[in-house]
Amino acid sequence: MRDRERGGAALIIIDMINCFDFVGADKLRAQARRLIDPILQLRQEMDALGAPTIYVNDNFGEWHSEKSRLVDRALGHAAEIVAPLAPRDEDYFIIKPQFSGFYATNLPLLLPKLGASRLVVTGVATDICVLFTAADAHMRDYALWVPKDAVGAELKKRSRGALDIMQAHMDAEIAPSSKLKIGTWLKTLDKQGLR
Repeated sequence: MRDRERGGAALIIIDMINCFDFVGADKLRAQARRLIDPILQLRQEMDALGAPTIYVNDNFGEWHSEKSRLVDRALGHAAEIVAPLAPRDEDYFIIKPQFSGFYATNLPLLLPKLGASRLVVTGVATDICVLFTAADAHMRDYALWVPKDAVGAELKKRSRGALDIMQAHMDAEIAPSSKLKIGTWLKTLDKQGLR
């Protein structure tokens, strides 16, 4: 498969397939619950555009794991979050070993194949995995939208601080998905002649 022409979009969902069974997870789990509807709405908008959804998920220390095992395990611990957001057959699923979705994964190879140069980044945690993934995407010249109502962290102030960094230093759009639609964002990039 040859790389498609740049200019397409992709939805990235980070670490929402999660057991939320680590220290501090109760606070993050509460934040994750409020992300379900915005992420599902964004996924629906992407579907309407024929754009891909890519799950980028931590392996949670399970080095022999793969998609179905991670999803099944997470369903057993956090079904209220995982069940509505579970990846579909047509979605892509990438397992990451560290914070960034680009580090030691096939994401850097997949995105050009899909023609995606405009990324909508969602999930948890804003101040760790979302931030690291956005930074790596920015260094690779991807346009970024990190909707502030579709990301969360254990502490709201840490989420806000990470969003401020992404907006100021990575040129990321951070408007909530309730105020901005994907089609509008893409048209704005087109008018600006960006990617």
